[in-house]
Amino acid sequence: MRLRAAAAVIALLAASAVGCAGHGGAADGSPSASPSGYPGMQQKVAAAESALAQADEDAAQDTSH
Repeated sequence: MRLRAAAAVIALLAASAVGCAGHGGAADGSPSASPSGYPGMQQKVAAAESALAQADEDAAQDTSH
């Protein structure tokens, strides 16, 4: 149960690092522009958050038995 939670946290950190590493800032130099690869990073973070939520649910079910 802790292994799943740790794996989810690692996935979240990895998705964040991979998503942020590939750009050098705003694509057109304006502060309001999204960086290159931002939508993909958002999807990875959402997937990691979902995995973490599932791990929390699994852990809660394991402790209730």
